[in-house]
Amino acid sequence: MKKTKQILAIIGVVLLVALYVSTLVFALIGSDFATNCLKASIYATVVVPVLIWAYTMVYRLLKNHYSLREDLDSIKKEASGQDASAKTSNEPNIKKEDCE
Repeated sequence: MKKTKQILAIIGVVLLVALYVSTLVFALIGSDFATNCLKASIYATVVVPVLIWAYTMVYRLLKNHYSLREDLDSIKKEASGQDASAKTSNEPNIKKEDCE
């Protein structure tokens, strides 16, 4: 998993550097085609980092959500293995539906 993250990070850096360089090159060329490419390059220079940030944030939220669900499931399994008389009335009643 660590290698995959490193490879994706390198690809992201290369993509961003390519976008910045292409923006500079298109800004220096004076044709109509270069002007349209410059607009697209500036748009991509803003949108790509925002998308990378959004995907990263969603990944972290989902990862934490499923990790929490697994923790709650393991707590429930441990609690169900205990004697019913051992439970006290002030223990929280955790339901799987509450996690979803």
